[in-house]
Amino acid sequence: MKVIVIGATGTVGRAVVGALRPAHLVVPASRRGEVRVDLEDPASLDALFAAVPDADAVVCCAAGGPLIDLGTAKDEEFAAGLRGKLLGQVALAMRAAHHLRDGGSITLTAGTFAAPLAGGSLGALVNSGLEGFVRNAAAELPRGLRINVISPGWVRETLEAMGTDGSAGTPAAEVARAYVEAVEGSARGQTIIP
Repeated sequence: MKVIVIGATGTVGRAVVGALRPAHLVVPASRRGEVRVDLEDPASLDALFAAVPDADAVVCCAAGGPLIDLGTAKDEEFAAGLRGKLLGQVALAMRAAHHLRDGGSITLTAGTFAAPLAGGSLGALVNSGLEGFVRNAAAELPRGLRINVISPGWVRETLEAMGTDGSAGTPAAEVARAYVEAVEGSARGQTIIP
């Protein structure tokens, strides 16, 4: 399959590219890569599918978001978080539905945490929104297209890069296997937690 991986230069994105490459033609895309795309720029999403025609799957690993204190957050901070991770991935899915080959797949990224997290209200809103969108969109997609969302918790390498103990995180390679399963499998409308 020809698989576009957005966010290919990030921790999870690099692992996903590596996990898919042995069996598939992978087209890495990112804000600064050879194939450029920015979830907050709808024109770049259109340009992506024009530059990479006839893809079988698109995987979005570019889905970070800030921790924002609810008591001091400004409206624009919440709006920016919604534009990037939530609305950007929805816009990607809408375009992919028009451009992927019949029977193709769309895999988005949400997130999950074992307990409420200080500053995590924006993330909870975005992640719940993505899960609901995917659940319903799966029933609406044409031509046998599938859509799923991967919902990892903390990634071990991310925790280590933040200078904290990585033992509470899932290794990026294990998270990447969930993306491969979504691309190669038959799941539809599922939230997959690695």
